[in-house]
Amino acid sequence: MASGTASRSEDEESLAGQKRSSSQVSGAIPKRRSSSRFIKRKKFDDELVESSLAKSSSRAKGPSGVEPGRCSGSEPSSSEKKKVSKSISAPVTPSPAPNPSLAKRMKKSKQPLQVTKDLGRWKATDDLLLINAVLQTNDLTSVHLGVKFSCRFNLREIQERWYALLYDPVISKLSCQAMRQLHPEAVASTQSKVLFSKAEEQLLSKVGSTSQPSLDAFQDLLHKHPEVFYPSRTAKVLQTHWQLMKQHYLLDDQTVQPLPKGDQVLNFSDAEDMIDDSKLKDVRDEVLEHELTVADRRQKREIRQLEQELHKWQVLVDSITGMSSPDFDNQTLAVLRGRMVRYLMRSREITLGRATKDNQIDVDLALEGPAWKISRKQGVIKLKNNGDFFLANEGRRPIYVDGRPVLCGSKWKLSNNSVVEIASLRFVFLINQDLIALIKAEAAKIAQP
Repeated sequence: MASGTASRSEDEESLAGQKRSSSQVSGAIPKRRSSSRFIKRKKFDDELVESSLAKSSSRAKGPSGVEPGRCSGSEPSSSEKKKVSKSISAPVTPSPAPNPSLAKRMKKSKQPLQVTKDLGRWKATDDLLLINAVLQTNDLTSVHLGVKFSCRFNLREIQERWYALLYDPVISKLSCQAMRQLHPEAVASTQSKVLFSKAEEQLLSKVGSTSQPSLDAFQDLLHKHPEVFYPSRTAKVLQTHWQLMKQHYLLDDQTVQPLPKGDQVLNFSDAEDMIDDSKLKDVRDEVLEHELTVADRRQKREIRQLEQELHKWQVLVDSITGMSSPDFDNQTLAVLRGRMVRYLMRSREITLGRATKDNQIDVDLALEGPAWKISRKQGVIKLKNNGDFFLANEGRRPIYVDGRPVLCGSKWKLSNNSVVEIASLRFVFLINQDLIALIKAEAAKIAQP
């Protein structure tokens, strides 16, 4: 028992010494709260960094039973003791260095993927067209401007593809295999799009622009110069390209007029002034002119006949409407005729308006129709000594004479067959021309000395 108690006291003293050493270490490292329970949870970024630093420091120090990040007053848990024992028992093996032959194999295995991706954009027909166009023109810029590929490649992409076909064995091999698998019709359609070389255009430019060459002429040109023209050229293709060159004035016997220098630039109005109008006149058609003359005579004859029959139709209209011209007597100066009532003017001055018990006027317009908008004294018609009739407006609403408004306080001259409109009531003013002529003659006699 004494030995047991002695060993227990020695263990307690060793634990107390360990606690004192850990408390001294904790004076330099900030305290952290920890628990003896083992809980599986996700670590934050700062915890991951601290744990990695703790592991590296533990590996560097060797088999130490206490981690520096722990608090001084807590003992390590059983799970942590197991982790520490495992880390001590299992030595860390260094990761093997990568084999250089394996790295080369991985690089080679990645290369065909890039090639297939590049070949997916550049089709076999594009490669065939690029090769033939470059062999014809020897100019990548002309190929970029004149050849229509399946995609819109820029000049740099065309240059890179041409250099890859020349110097990259993998791409050139794959492209050749793809071009060999093309159908003959696809090859023929691709070859028909090949640009014309300068030598071919020089031979075509020698054909005169004034002549009308047939297909046989272009076929003879193909037979004479088989080494110049591309093998897939036909007479129809040559004729089409010759017409295009003729349209753009590229033939030898054609000359392009230089543009005017300075501000003297020919515009549309100047060109129109230079045109001779005499040359633009149509050819005289005698048959058409004769037909037009006959039609004009026929229309004039019909107009004369209608003018002669006008009085007959006027009698028919008056008999239907009941608005025949009145038979003036010696006392009637003029007539104000409406649809329902006819007013006779037998004095030199008459008043127009709406009659009431307190207001008596000469012409009661209420007999013609609704006159609630008409003033009690709407206007006055007066005959002057010179034989002219005047209408003066004295009401609130305007009076219209032949469509012209006569406002309140103003007057307007009335002539024969004048249309007078007063508040939606229309009248025709008719003058006794014979009686007015006598009045004018008497006024003239009186005026003479």
